[in-house]
Amino acid sequence: MSVLVGATSVDEAINGIENLHRIAGLDRQVIEAAKDARARLLAATRRLATEEAEARETADATAATVAALEAAQQEQAASLASLHAQRDANSSKISTLEAQARELAAVPISAPGTSQSGRTLTVVATGYSLAGNTSTGVPVGYGIVAVDPSVIALGTKMTIPGYGEGVAADTGGAIAGAHIDLWFPTEAEALAWGSRTVTVTLH
Repeated sequence: MSVLVGATSVDEAINGIENLHRIAGLDRQVIEAAKDARARLLAATRRLATEEAEARETADATAATVAALEAAQQEQAASLASLHAQRDANSSKISTLEAQARELAAVPISAPGTSQSGRTLTVVATGYSLAGNTSTGVPVGYGIVAVDPSVIALGTKMTIPGYGEGVAADTGGAIAGAHIDLWFPTEAEALAWGSRTVTVTLH
């Protein structure tokens, strides 16, 4: 209305109205552009938020992987240390066994008895499981056989059916004549063997 009232002619009024329409059109364009910019800004903000969340997840996953690798490395180091300790223990055990073997080899052998003229001998073999050392000073262990030295000389090696290889390295008051005792690591194994008649081969 102010355009119409202030116009001095019809042409001026028409030009004023057209100018108002152009300004209104420009305003609408500005508003639409602002709306479009706002929509793009919101989309970019949501995209950045998603990327930030993904980055955090990636960082957390990386930290978990690093922690798992460090734990695995520590476990491998502990396992390696255990293997080294086992190797040292095995070396010590081997040294002990070698020393025992040398001691067994040094057991004095009595003069040959009448029972050793043959290569085989039928005896009653009884299983036992006791800790300690033998009468010859060596520790008890699998293959240690207690004998009557007047029948089987100390230091004699022998093969016992069902038992394996043994060596005469112990004596006992209850062992007399054609009787031997066989050492077992557990009482259950000794009881399972019991007493049985076997024909041993002397070496």
